[in-house]
Parts: sequence; structure tokens; C-alpha cells
Amino acid sequence: MNGIPVSRFLTRPVLAFAVIGLVCVVELAIADRKYGVFSGGFGQSSAVDTAPEIAIFLAGYFTSQFAIAVTIWGLCARLNRRNGSWPALFHFSFAYGGLNLGLLNAQYQLHSYFSDVVDFALLKQLGGGSIKDALLFSKDEIALGVAALAVYLLLWWGCWRVARRWFPTAIAASQLSRGSKLLTISWLAFIAMLAIVPRTGSDTAHGLNRMLAWSKIGTLADLASDFDGDNYGLFGLRNDAYPFDSTRYPLALDIPGNGIDEDGYAGDLSPVAIPQPLPESVPPEGGLNLVLVIFESTRGDVLGKRLNGKLVAPNLAALAASGTAIAPSYSHVGFTTESLKSIFSGRLVPRRGDPSLFTELKKAGYGISVFSGQPEDFGDISATVGMRENADIFVDAERLKDKRAFGFAAQGSLLIDEAILLNEFDKALGTPEAWNEPQFVYMNFQSPHYPYHHEGVPRRFADPPVERSAISAENRELVERTYWNAVANADARLGELIARLKQLDVWERTILAVSGDHGEALFEDGFLGHGHIINQRQFATFFAVNRKLRDLQAPIAISDYRRTLLGLLQGKAETRRSQPPFMHIGSLEAPSTIGMATKEYGVVSLRLDTGKACFQRPSHCANYSKLNAPEREVIDKLVARWGTERWSISQAATKRSDEPEAIAANIR
Repeated sequence: MNGIPVSRFLTRPVLAFAVIGLVCVVELAIADRKYGVFSGGFGQSSAVDTAPEIAIFLAGYFTSQFAIAVTIWGLCARLNRRNGSWPALFHFSFAYGGLNLGLLNAQYQLHSYFSDVVDFALLKQLGGGSIKDALLFSKDEIALGVAALAVYLLLWWGCWRVARRWFPTAIAASQLSRGSKLLTISWLAFIAMLAIVPRTGSDTAHGLNRMLAWSKIGTLADLASDFDGDNYGLFGLRNDAYPFDSTRYPLALDIPGNGIDEDGYAGDLSPVAIPQPLPESVPPEGGLNLVLVIFESTRGDVLGKRLNGKLVAPNLAALAASGTAIAPSYSHVGFTTESLKSIFSGRLVPRRGDPSLFTELKKAGYGISVFSGQPEDFGDISATVGMRENADIFVDAERLKDKRAFGFAAQGSLLIDEAILLNEFDKALGTPEAWNEPQFVYMNFQSPHYPYHHEGVPRRFADPPVERSAISAENRELVERTYWNAVANADARLGELIARLKQLDVWERTILAVSGDHGEALFEDGFLGHGHIINQRQFATFFAVNRKLRDLQAPIAISDYRRTLLGLLQGKAETRRSQPPFMHIGSLEAPSTIGMATKEYGVVSLRLDTGKACFQRPSHCANYSKLNAPEREVIDKLVARWGTERWSISQAATKRSDEPEAIAANIR
């Protein structure tokens, strides 16, 4: 160092900035690893991946970190005014550095059970995890965290005692005064960034919302600025344009005909025609059998899909040739639990007690059988559609957990191979006598679910299949082949089921319907998974049935299945409804995105948090305020559809609450 003492470079400011830098590097690295904030990945639809987005992100992130650091330093300095600046530095290092790193560890620890790139909330939606399961599987890590906290507190106390004894240097009042000014400036800058970033309409706000300091303080600032008590303030991802009007806020229910645009899109609501749910419809007794098979996460382009010149799903192709195949058929939500509820109930937002295939066919004298590779109680599927209570035979992954494909015992992680389900089918319905009365059989094939491979799946198109730990955009081709290999496995089991029905001599009097519950993106546009971007890959699936349906044409919605299948059982011709399939991400009441399948533009969508509208044909996105007249018209129709669906549900709920039976039930 040319004779210059090293101690000159190890000044208190340098060490303080080193602590800040360490925290920032660790948090940014973990956030990208876990969430794909910059690189994208499974469950990440809002990557910060352009130069302007990165610049805004870094400005917001470092502003937040600096404000927190200055605050903690000021507190440590005042607490150690007499002890000196070195004890204050030790306090700061442990308070800012240790606290941040500890909270980061706690925030991300529960995710480690699932994978290094999977968001916990996403996996819970997908059916791969729950809070209960996460806590059970991370109990060892939680215990380790408690032990680490004890060591941290002991180390902090020891270092503070050493610094207080050996490095006493009083802190001048002038230093505290300058620190107060810096504190004020840093917080004003942070608050300004909190207000500006969500209004940029970019993915930056979503990325920053993954950051610890930004998200927690942003939430508090949003609550503090909620002046009208409508739960929306000035600093959230959805900020309130009318902070003193409690009737107008993001996602407010738009009341038609009052001249007020409550939700901020497309003016006052003018209701449009929406599909009306089919009332209870019981088929005649002694009718045809119904077998409904669901392929998990299977895309609409499975029909005719080839690899190495071979059909991936030849049995589906044969079924389509002899009957009817329709693609695309759209899931409303892009996730399994809500999709299955819509399939069985025929409703956009099913409720317990609504008519369903299970309740209607039970009343018609059908035997009801369930053979599912997933736990059907998960996400209240069974309870909502009356599955378990009406089933004569109920076999799902929960009952067969000792035969699960993976070692995990958490309910949401259970997966049973289709071969085991077919064995259970043979035990219950493997004789002609079992079909003396009409049967409704629901089967759920789980092979195509992430991570797309388990032991026992033949390697038809992927040899070797991709390991779960190696699933990444860099291995996209192998991921695709592994996925289609899993779909091929489900199709092969479908062929075995068809052979069984023919061997039992019930094929000619059985309606066999096959569908996916939603689609799956395989790193197209840098995304893996489903239900987080409204587009063809993630929301579109297929519908195939061994009967001719000349009047039913694509696009349809999965909520159309109940009407179609009951019509076939009743011998009625199916007529296609004119309303296009509607889609949403999140709940219908508070979605982040809404979408619709249109003739002219294909799938169109609107992100309600940023105002970004996207069109399939031609493929492009633009802010709502910058759309041309035809594009604006179709997006306004989408908003009207969303508003009408919500208004209809609201009115139905009001009507139910006014009925004497409902009032009496509430009193009881």
C-alpha cells in the first residue's frame, strides 16, 4: 500500500457502505434466484428485463435502502452518542445487516421446499403447496433459524461490549444535525419514488414489490394515504385516482346507469349479454354412461402434435376422428382447482350447493365413481361440486398417498400414476355387472403436471427426461420433450381405458369426454407454467368426445362442458352460445388481469394494475390510453363483460340475502 496504513481505508463510512452493499447484493441475488425478478422463470410474468425498467428499479431500490440505512444509523448514533461512533457502527452492522439478512432468510425459507425458482404463492395456487405443508416441511429450517437468532443476539452483545471498551470516540452534535438533514432528504426521495414508480406502467413496480424494504414500507404508506377508507391509497401497485371519494377506486364495482365510472375503465357500465348458468337438469334414468377424463395442464395444441414424426397423443387423435375435437377451449382462471369447479358446475364462479354433474347424475340414478391422481379435497374442489358426498367410489391421491409418485406427503404435492388409477378402476368397475346401472366416472390424469416426470413414465420422447433441478430456460428443448412425454403417457393410459370399456362391452353406450383443465407455457416468451399471463398457451386446452357435435365450434369455455354433456345424455342437440370465453387472473372481484377470446384479435387481455392491453393478432401490447379506436372498442367490450359478470353475481347475492330462507339461515 506504499506505506499507507490499511486503517485509513477501513473508515467507519467505508465499513457502513460495505454492510449496505452486502445486504443489497444478497437480496438482489436471492430475489432473482427465487422469483426471477430480472431473468424471469416459473411463475414470473413481470421480469425487469429492459434498460429503462432496470434503471428505474435500481433508482427505487437504492433509494429505499439508503432511507432505511440512514434511519437505522441515526438511531444507533443517538443511542451511542456517549459510547462513540465505533459502537454505533457495530450496532448499525447488526441492526441493518443482521436484521435484513435474517428477514430475507425467513421470507424465502418456506420456498426452499418447492424449488429454487418457484414462488410459494404460485405453487399454492397450482396445487403444489399450502401454508400448512410449507410449515411442516420447513420445521427443521425454522428451528435452525431460531438457533441462528440466538447466536446473532449473543454475537451482537459481545461485539458491542468490545467496541464500547476499546474504540470510544464521542459523536459530535454537528454530526447528528447533518444526519437529521440527510435523513429527511432520503425519506423524501424514497416517498417520491414510491409515488412515481407504480405510475410508470412498467414491470418495475412488481419487481420492487418483491424487495423487503420497498414492499413493507410501501404497504404502510399506502395505508396511511387511504384518506377515504376504500382500502386504496396513493402508493400501491393500484393507486387511488380519487383519494377522497370512497365510491371510486381501483376494481370498484361499477354500478350501471348512474353516470359514474367507479372502476376507472370504459366509462359507466353498460351491461352486455353474458352466459347464463344452466339450471338443474337431471337426465332420464337408465341412460348412457358418462366417463370424463381430465388431463392435467394439457395444452390445446396436443391435437395433432408430433415429435420425431410420431403423434404425441394417438388415442386422442383417434377419438377426435371418430367423434368431435374442439380446440381451443379456454379455462377461465388458468389454475386447476377453479377450473375443475367450472367444468363440473358450468359456472364462472361456482358456489357450494350449485347444481353439478355429480348432484344431477346422482339424482338420475347413476353410480358415481372418482379415480383421481390428485387430492380432490384440495382447494375445496370436492366440497364445492358435491363430489365426495355423492360418490359411491372415491379414490384419490389422498387415499392412495402410500403409492404417491414423489416422496412428499403434503396434500398439494401428492401425485398418483395413471396405471395405479386404472388398477383401482378394474377393482371397482372391471366386470360387466358393475355397469348394469348407468355410471358416471371421473378420472384425473396427473402426469403432465410440473415437474413433468416421475418414475414409471416410459421414455417415449425424452430419454433422459429433464431433472426437476435442471428445469430452466437454458434447457427449454428438453423441458418441452419431457412435458410432451408426460402427455404421451396420459394418452397411452387413455388408450388402455378405452380398451377396457370396449372389453366390458359398454363402449357403444358410453359417452367418453376428455379435456385438459388449462394450458401450459414451456418457456415461450421466457415463461414456464400457467395462470399468470392470459394467452393461448396458458389458458387454452382442448375438448374431445366420442360423439359428433356439429353445432359446437371453437372457441368454447370449460364452463360449457356441463351443458354439452347433459345435452348428450338427454339426447338434445347442442347449440353454441355466442358469448366469447372470458378469463381472469386472481379472483373475479379483484383480478390483476382480465381477458377474452375474440374473433378479430384472438385472445385479448387488460392488466388492471398497469393499464397494459395485449392482443394475440397481431401480437402486440399498448397502454389502454394509447389504443386506436378499434382496439379501444374491443377492450371496452372486455371491461363491460367483466363488469357485467361482477354485477350479475352481486345482484344474485343480494337477492339471495333478501329471501326469507336466507334471512332465517343467517339468524340461526
